[in-house]
Amino acid sequence: QVQLVESGGGLVQAGGSLRLSCVASGRTFSSYNMGWFRQAPGKEREFAAAISWSGGGSIRYADSVKGRFIISRDNTKNTVYLQMNSLKPEDTAVYYCAAQLGSLLPNRAQEYTYWGQGTQVTVSS
Repeated sequence: QVQLVESGGGLVQAGGSLRLSCVASGRTFSSYNMGWFRQAPGKEREFAAAISWSGGGSIRYADSVKGRFIISRDNTKNTVYLQMNSLKPEDTAVYYCAAQLGSLLPNRAQEYTYWGQGTQVTVSS
């Protein structure tokens, strides 16, 4: 069982930055691939970024955030981060972190087993 708690969301102007954090409970955090997803009002949850259990071994981004967002993890702190730069109003959403076990690094929400409660990010124009 893994419990995930996100933080770091808030209100920011377009062009600004935020860093989201997701702290995981449990001693097996380092075994899990971690992902960040987001869901805007009236839209489906969409993939943003993911990082493999080993950190730098494998990272993937959605095209919509590539070059602006950076995912990282610190297994000593049971934490995964999402650094979001050059934010746009269309980045406004609830951001969720998620965890899954596997050899691949999926970008589909249904591949992830554990989810946090989400943190709101609002980007004003």
